[in-house]
Amino acid sequence: MSMHHKKALVSGAALLTIGFSLVSLITILPKPEVAGAREIKSNKANSSNAWLAASFPVENFQGYSSAFGYRRSATGGSNWEFHGGLDIAAPQGSYIRNWWAGRVIKVGDRNACGTHIIIKSGSWEHTYCHMEGNVENISGRRYLVDRAGGIQIAEGQNVPTGFRIGRVGMSGRTTGPHLHWGLKYDTNYVDPAMVLREMFSQQQIARRGGSTINAQQTQVVIQESATTGDSGY
Repeated sequence: MSMHHKKALVSGAALLTIGFSLVSLITILPKPEVAGAREIKSNKANSSNAWLAASFPVENFQGYSSAFGYRRSATGGSNWEFHGGLDIAAPQGSYIRNWWAGRVIKVGDRNACGTHIIIKSGSWEHTYCHMEGNVENISGRRYLVDRAGGIQIAEGQNVPTGFRIGRVGMSGRTTGPHLHWGLKYDTNYVDPAMVLREMFSQQQIARRGGSTINAQQTQVVIQESATTGDSGY
């Protein structure tokens, strides 16, 4: 795989601080499975302290059920497919929280992703799949509506870090309740496990009273996705 120039991560300024600790989670993060198909080129984005106040995306965490990268079909068969996200298991009905402050650019409920929401934060896009509820048109505007969970999120709405945007469900193509969490940077896939590791590292340093600003930068691999067929769930 050829390497492209480094991309600087967007600033982490103006993020809302939340009380989520990743200490108990980092030891069971899956080893990144970086897609290695010939047609996928990669580049890297430097990270500094951008995710110091970012939110873990689901409550009542139980474990990681499927990592990012190529895998055999999760719903049967011997074919291989590209899994463009990280599956996070949690009890059905558990609340999903927005990873990073941004604007809702899409709500949907008619594909393998099931009821889902896509949020844009600068150059980043984060996708949340298999949610409870459905999409409704209200006064000419599209909303993700989960009445039982007290959720009503509109396309175009700005949502802060850590905001409850939905609940874990079983919509779309899924074999059990979980959140499929996908990340893209400038339309290119990023392994969410790498991002969670960096989040944890930054928050650990902050809790010890240190600073991440002058720390040696790490790199997050970005997969160019122009020719990658994401399984979509």
